[in-house]
Amino acid sequence: MSLRELTERMETLGNTWEQFKSINDRRLQEIERKGNADALTTEHLGRISNALDEQKSRMHTLETAISRPEMGGATIASPDVRDHKTAFCNYLRKGVEEELSYLEKKALSAASDPDGGYLVTPTMAQTIAKTVFESSPMRQLAAVETISSDSLEVIVDKDEAGAGWYAEADSISDTTTPQVNKKIIPVHELRAQPKATQKLIDDASVDIEGWLSGKLTDVFTRKENTAFISGDGVGKPRGILSYDAGTGWGQIEQIDSGTDGQVTADGLVQIFYALKEEYATRATFLMSRSAVQQARLLKEATTNQYLWNPGLVTGTPDTLMGVPVLQAADMPTPDTDTLSVAVGDFSRAYQIVDRAGVRILRDPYTEKPFVKFYSTKRVGGDVVNFEAIKLLKLAS
Repeated sequence: MSLRELTERMETLGNTWEQFKSINDRRLQEIERKGNADALTTEHLGRISNALDEQKSRMHTLETAISRPEMGGATIASPDVRDHKTAFCNYLRKGVEEELSYLEKKALSAASDPDGGYLVTPTMAQTIAKTVFESSPMRQLAAVETISSDSLEVIVDKDEAGAGWYAEADSISDTTTPQVNKKIIPVHELRAQPKATQKLIDDASVDIEGWLSGKLTDVFTRKENTAFISGDGVGKPRGILSYDAGTGWGQIEQIDSGTDGQVTADGLVQIFYALKEEYATRATFLMSRSAVQQARLLKEATTNQYLWNPGLVTGTPDTLMGVPVLQAADMPTPDTDTLSVAVGDFSRAYQIVDRAGVRILRDPYTEKPFVKFYSTKRVGGDVVNFEAIKLLKLAS
C-alpha cells in the first residue's frame, strides 16, 4: 500500500464519477423524452454507483493504513508496560492470575474497576480504541469524554441571556435569565465473549492478543454504532433516531422529503437550512449507503449542478452541497416514512461517554475444550443539544 496506489485510485474515482454523471444525464433525458428511462441505462448507472462505493471503501482503507505509524517506529514500552503485557499473555494462555493481579493492585487508580476481570494491556486497549474510532462515524463526529465514574453530568443552556441597548441616563431593568438543563448520561456495560480452543491458544505462533483484539473490536464497533443511531437508552446508549419529532427540548425536528421513500433535493436543502448558522458551518450529513446512492442522482434545480461530489483529495470526504457526508450502515435504508438522513453539528449535538478500561475474564471450564474470554466495555451516549441536528423523513 503506497501513496502512488492511493493517487491512482483517486484518479480512477474521478473518472468513474464523470462516467456516472454522463450516464445519469442520459437517464434524465430519456425520462424527459419518453416518460421513463431505458432499462439498460438504469442498470448501467447502478453498476457505476456500486463501483463508486467500492472505490471509496478501498480508498478509505488505504488512507487509514497509510496514516498508521510503521511497526518499526513504535516507541519502546516502559518496564511496567512490558511486565503487564507478559503477565496478561500468561493469563490469556495459561490462566495464571497472580502476576497480573499483583501488577494491577500495584498500579490501582480511579480509572480501574475494582470488581471482576483484568484490564487489557495498554497497547491492546489503544488498538481497540483506535480501530473502533476509525470504524464508527458517530465517534468521528460526536464529542467523546472518558470518565472514571458511572455517569457524566452535562449542563446544557436552553436559551440565551436577555440583553438590550440603553442610553446613558436610562434606568436598567432586570433582563431574562437563561434556563439550563442537567443531562445525566450513564454508562452501560457492553459485553462480548469470544472463544478459542486451548490448543490454538497454546500455539506460540498465534498472536493471542491480536486475535482477541480483533474479535472485541468487531463486536464493540457493531453494537456501539447501532446504539448511537437507534438505541432506546434502556441498558444501552440512546440514539439520535429515538426522539419524538418537534422543536422543543427533548425533540428533534423532522422535515419531510416531499416524496414517499425518496431522498429529494428539496428535502436535503430544507434540512440543511433548518440548522442555525452556528451549527451549519460545522455540519455533516449522515446517511446509509443506499441513501448516498439516491443523493448522487440529485441536481440543484436552478443551476442543474449535481449536489453530491466525491472527495478526490487525500483526507477529504465526499460532499453534499459542499457539506461533508459520512456513511453509517445503521441509518435506515430509504423507504416510506424512514428517517434516512441526518445533518448537524454532531460535536455539539451528541455526547459519547467512555468508562476507562476494557476488562477480560478467562473461563476455561464451562465449554471445554474452548476457553471463553468474557469481556466488558462500558459506554454511554445521548443527545445533549437537540437544535444542532435535523432529520429528513422520507414522506410526502
